[in-house]
Amino acid sequence: MKIEMVLNQLVQVFKNTLHQQLEGVYLHGSLAMNGFHPLKSDIDLLVVVNQKLDEPVMAKIIEGLISLESSLPPRGVEMSIVTTKTVQCFTYPTPFELHYSNKYREQYRKEGVLCKNGLDPDLAAHIFVTYHRGKTLYGKPVKHVIKPIEERYYLESILHDVEDARANIQVNPVYYTLNLCRVLYYLKERVVSSKKEAGEWALQKLPSPYLPLVTYSINHYSGQTEPDSPGRKILLEFADYMLKAIEQYKTMIE
Repeated sequence: MKIEMVLNQLVQVFKNTLHQQLEGVYLHGSLAMNGFHPLKSDIDLLVVVNQKLDEPVMAKIIEGLISLESSLPPRGVEMSIVTTKTVQCFTYPTPFELHYSNKYREQYRKEGVLCKNGLDPDLAAHIFVTYHRGKTLYGKPVKHVIKPIEERYYLESILHDVEDARANIQVNPVYYTLNLCRVLYYLKERVVSSKKEAGEWALQKLPSPYLPLVTYSINHYSGQTEPDSPGRKILLEFADYMLKAIEQYKTMIE
């Protein structure tokens, strides 16, 4: 998979369907922050339009994305379309025109149902990351289109991602381990990071008993084979330690 070719094909879908409505296509997430793995990562896009979209245009966009499936990584594309008003006059939770990912693909194929015209609290993080670390694939530069938003919205969004960490870290240890690292990294050093970057930071900062778990998570996230999964005891201890540290630093900035 040649990623530049894939990105060009994705941009072409939006150019062909949105025409003059299209303000820009922006890359965020792991691919924008050098943490992308073709088998484990999706391609994260934020698309900005200058007016609200009609449903036939939305359907054409989804059909265009589905037509590229054979070229995409297994986890596909996670895409949100928002208006210029949304990224310049921010509100929370944040309105979107259209959302698409593998999660919604079958629903559209079977029933023609679009995920449209809703509110998404996660968009705060996506917009924040796009502003600080995103890459322009088409259109005006990121900072000419998106205005900076208050960090409290980004914090609320990433904190929401780990609030159930203790309950679910045994089910998805890599996701929660690296997300906990990412939240603490931001709280301590105000760095907007990928999961991989946050794990690498944690290896330099966390107590030694937790380093094997972080190493396991980085390696697994990067596609390396790890024979032994972490045990229940260390996962729960790590979650408790990180959530306590996160709460302490969160209190300091409130």
